[in-house]
Amino acid sequence: MSLSFRRASLASLGLAFGLSALCLSPLMAQETAPAQPDAAAPAAPVDPNAVVATVNGEKLTEADLQLAEGELSQQFAQLPPEQRRAAALSAAIEIRVMAKKALDTGLDKDPDFQRRMAFLQARALHGAVVEKEVVDKVTDAEVRARYDQEIANTPPVNEIHARHILVKTKEEADAIIKQLDGGADFQKLANEHTSDPSGKTNGGDLGWFGPGQMVPEFDKAAFALEVGKYSKEPVQSQFGWHVIKVEDKRAKQPPAFDDVKDQAKQAVIRDKYFAMVKDLRAAAKVEIPDEKLKKAIDALEGSK
Repeated sequence: MSLSFRRASLASLGLAFGLSALCLSPLMAQETAPAQPDAAAPAAPVDPNAVVATVNGEKLTEADLQLAEGELSQQFAQLPPEQRRAAALSAAIEIRVMAKKALDTGLDKDPDFQRRMAFLQARALHGAVVEKEVVDKVTDAEVRARYDQEIANTPPVNEIHARHILVKTKEEADAIIKQLDGGADFQKLANEHTSDPSGKTNGGDLGWFGPGQMVPEFDKAAFALEVGKYSKEPVQSQFGWHVIKVEDKRAKQPPAFDDVKDQAKQAVIRDKYFAMVKDLRAAAKVEIPDEKLKKAIDALEGSK
């Protein structure tokens, strides 16, 4: 069903978890997100030490090539799968020969380069400790407990099953309400009069929806109606004039565990990560001479 006035929302996806509880920092997400391999038949085991090329006498192994494929995967995403391996090897060779030139000219001694290398090493170690000490240690029981906690903390939400008839003018809507007052069938009138294309063959049926999934005027009027009742006054929205009937109401069911277990796991990872950072920061001796910058850091840390 395609309704232009239905608003997309997280509720429509059946997700009980807030975004703030699911997101890691961009840096952390970049470091911990596993690469998504192309769907293909299982390949035969490959010896990681097998030599795929030599560059100025230096061996470039299968493990080196796989690392290059992973690190450069975004650059080769548009290539056919059969070309990516060759592209990765070509890039790895290019990197090696350019790196040798840099070493020959002493660029590795440049202070700016050394600072960058120190940062990249620290960043890689950060990712490694997150992977080993946080991600790999999350248990199924912890993920299930987080799901149960989120469900328990989520207030119950009612949803309704409704129909509507959409027309261009208030006069048309008033005339339809008058017919309904006289005993006319709502579904029959919807098929005859609604301007909503999806409602012309199903009696204006909108299915089940929760609060906030419709435009505000429609949402407010629909949820105020009792089961079996229709709006006695036309409801105006940006799309025209609505006559609404509520068929049923129910408590919205929470999402199944299997549908949101990945989000629940990310929430556990996030909490463990920040707990580790908090402990390490508390034990570390950090000095910030710039008082203004220090206050900004304290405010930032306090908001986490």
